[in-house]
Amino acid sequence: MDEQLRAWTERERFTMDDLCAIVALLRDPADGCPWDKEQTHASIRKNFIEETYEVVDAIDLCDSALLCEELGDVLLQVALHTQMETECGAFTMEDVCTGICKKLIARHPHIFGESGARTPDEVLGAWERIKRREKHREGLAEDLESIPRALPALMRAQKAAKRAAQHGVSCSDAETLPRDVDELRKAAQDGDSGQCEYWLGELLFHAAAAAHALGCDAEEALTRATGHFIELADDRQAD
Repeated sequence: MDEQLRAWTERERFTMDDLCAIVALLRDPADGCPWDKEQTHASIRKNFIEETYEVVDAIDLCDSALLCEELGDVLLQVALHTQMETECGAFTMEDVCTGICKKLIARHPHIFGESGARTPDEVLGAWERIKRREKHREGLAEDLESIPRALPALMRAQKAAKRAAQHGVSCSDAETLPRDVDELRKAAQDGDSGQCEYWLGELLFHAAAAAHALGCDAEEALTRATGHFIELADDRQAD
């Protein structure tokens, strides 16, 4: 082991710059790690998703030590993807940091400008207006098309309902859910799997839209319901 590598092993504290340097070393074409240097954005795409959920799990567990570890794993994903782009001359970690800092300044005019936002709701409203203007999403179609397709389906549905409501378009009313249930029941009785899937999708979408209208989070509501089902699994089996 040469002196430079030994110096890394003897360090007790590290910075974000150190992380970027280590990732660059691991991806070095000549002396890097055989696994790291072969990875692409696509090959580690799912890793980013998994690491993010592990951060959320640590938050739910109120485990600070675990949260610290999992946030480090997310930072590794950021560093890896950024290094890949640095290698092809697209952007650097400094560009990533510059971009998010500029975004925070632009979207907090009540701190860095003359906006009069005083409440959390006013701040969020201003954030959304600025975001739509920045991304040229003034119309409903553009606003909906920009919702990431990779989001969990229930979360994406509620986000679509929320954005539609911001444009004055309601996605659910008192009759929507009962109609979806009736149509799903009819399709099931007819044995029509295609119609079953269609009306189940309508039911789930309108349930997510109803969650937005009620001020609830559909993803969290389903998570709690699933947890409740799991907790009572033994009781149900005994019955």
